[in-house]
Amino acid sequence: MSPDRSPKKNRLKRLNIAFALLSITVLLFLLLAPEETTTPLPVDEIHLPFHRITDKKEAETHCQRCHGPTGEAPLPDDHPPPYRCLFCHKRDG
Repeated sequence: MSPDRSPKKNRLKRLNIAFALLSITVLLFLLLAPEETTTPLPVDEIHLPFHRITDKKEAETHCQRCHGPTGEAPLPDDHPPPYRCLFCHKRDG
């Protein structure tokens, strides 16, 4: 058996090829992903306090005041569950 074709080198070569293929697949997946379409958290007088609160969970406890079923801007029926608002609606910065 030649030193260039040792089982250890063959295994390492296969691992390198598998890693390269996996890396290319992940890169293509990320490059072909659709653009983010969710609107960010507005920067207006009403939402400005939410930008100042550093803890997302604490900020989200106040969303239902306006966006609950009886609020001034209730969520549409097809909206995902309202308990992780800032997961989709990102704050700037």
